[in-house]
Amino acid sequence: MITCSDSFPIDPIQENYVRNVRNCIFSIVYPTPFKSRVLLVAVSEEVIEDILDLHISVKETSDFLQFVSGEKVLHGSVPLAHRYGGHQFGSWAGQLGDGRAHLVGVYTNRRGERWELQLKGSGKTPYSRNGDGRAVLRSSVREFLCSEAMHYLGIPTSRAASVVVSDDDVWRDQFYNGNIKKERGAVVLRLAKSWFRIGSLEILAHSGELDLLRRLLDFIIQEHFPSIVPNNSDRYLEFFSTVVSETANLIALWMSVGFAHGVCNTDNFSLLSITIDYGPFGFMDSYDPNFVPNTSDDEGRYKIGNQANVGLFNLNKLLQALKPLLDPRQKQLASQILEEYGQTYYVRFTELFKRKLGLLGDSEDDNYLIAFLLKLMEDTKADFTMTFRQLSEITADQLKKLRIPEEFWALQDLGKHGLFSEWVSMYLSRLDGGNKGDSDIKRRRRMTTVNPRYVLRNWMAESAVQKANLNDFSEVQLLQQVLQHPFQRQQAAEKAGYALRPPAWARGLKVSCSS
Repeated sequence: MITCSDSFPIDPIQENYVRNVRNCIFSIVYPTPFKSRVLLVAVSEEVIEDILDLHISVKETSDFLQFVSGEKVLHGSVPLAHRYGGHQFGSWAGQLGDGRAHLVGVYTNRRGERWELQLKGSGKTPYSRNGDGRAVLRSSVREFLCSEAMHYLGIPTSRAASVVVSDDDVWRDQFYNGNIKKERGAVVLRLAKSWFRIGSLEILAHSGELDLLRRLLDFIIQEHFPSIVPNNSDRYLEFFSTVVSETANLIALWMSVGFAHGVCNTDNFSLLSITIDYGPFGFMDSYDPNFVPNTSDDEGRYKIGNQANVGLFNLNKLLQALKPLLDPRQKQLASQILEEYGQTYYVRFTELFKRKLGLLGDSEDDNYLIAFLLKLMEDTKADFTMTFRQLSEITADQLKKLRIPEEFWALQDLGKHGLFSEWVSMYLSRLDGGNKGDSDIKRRRRMTTVNPRYVLRNWMAESAVQKANLNDFSEVQLLQQVLQHPFQRQQAAEKAGYALRPPAWARGLKVSCSS
């Protein structure tokens, strides 16, 4: 277990107090242990065994609990907090950084994969600003569950190894309405190939630290972009082109499962184009392009239907950070690359939704067919996840006769639209005319592999959190197990109602940015 502190200059001040930091990438700072007892809420067996090369029995040891809670660091490890900046809600926010996170090691596993281990909620750092350096159980359970759920949905993401909870008091104004409540402090051990984000480069460009900017970029390219020749004079251009393309792909994937990140600031956008920093995220219930999971996003900047546009904004800020290192020709080419982002996103979005509908080949009417369905879903407030899932399960004959069984409740909602029969006719005609050599069984089998039956709905997470606050972690662990197999019908999930219409109490459930 090593750190990457040897690659960059370290903050010369090692006292842990909030300050403006310059001319470095990291500050050395140790986690702050909890004062009370610590309980293990959940662990990811796959992360423990397949990424960290440990046996799952390690979770029973005191050494493991002390490490994942921040009480002890591994021998030879130097904990670090990362300095970065960012644009938040469209405005430059200056220095931000790891205000409650500690990079506690970098591990290369038996397959040669390099993973950075980070504790979140582990205490104050020089970047804590006005924060207390802690995370609460509510947000920590949500991050643990969602990062693992996204992985099993096939979406690039950070991973979570464990979540622990203490009896330490942490005070939060959950909805920013002046109602401050006592919650319990918690820590997530999360992993990523890299935690560098757009804001990592922005802070250096804004501060005029161009030599350090070049060093960091070269390190990132060498470590994480093997297809780019390190000494190629156009390496930064190639890097930018890759990030543009992969960011478009990531956001299209988010849209394909109805996921809204909630806080798409440049400090939350990974340079490796993986999903990071799970805060006030949400999976849509009813389809609504104006869905905003974050209660603090009053203007709806980060509504689900605007995520692609926000991606473009963030990539433009990345380009601004790179420009001091580009010559005039490269700047012009980079601008052209950015102009292609919209088309790249649109093509990928279309590919994904064609797969969700089981379409093979190409038809000039495919885009219209997709848009038509989404408009019907919006008008009827049909459930996003279950509409596509139930289209995967219903037979073509049932659709043709407009006989929608009661179990297909989302399609029954959709069927109330006056134009539903017209869309069904178009859809079935497309399946008959474009899917040569296909069968209805093959179509349904294909569609059930891309349309999940279970996603981490906010009401599910909230129910698990409420039990966890009482030290009943059974629902957290049940959700974790269910979300490892989101495409397979599971008896425990069906019994828990995870594929049923969301309960009445869940309607309008708010998600907070205060975590």
